[in-house]
Amino acid sequence: MALERSEVEKIAHLARLGLNDSEIPQTTETLNNILGLIDHMQSVDTNGIEPLAHPLEATQRLRADEVTETNHRDDYQAIAPAVESGLYLVPKVIE
Repeated sequence: MALERSEVEKIAHLARLGLNDSEIPQTTETLNNILGLIDHMQSVDTNGIEPLAHPLEATQRLRADEVTETNHRDDYQAIAPAVESGLYLVPKVIE
């Protein structure tokens, strides 16, 4: 499927691109190259090929989930104007 100049102008208008007359031939060629690549990729036979969740199928090495910091909530809330049950109380801003 090759795009014509009028189709590229319509696409540029819909995408709110300000293409001048000298840019339209290059844009048409670029879009046609992209569409050609898509057609080429669509023509590849993928029957019997399992989809991949990740192209490398690698397992990440994860660190142990350990608490490394002490709880400072009481220290931080000691200077707050209003707290209740470990939550900061703030004035209502939406009615």
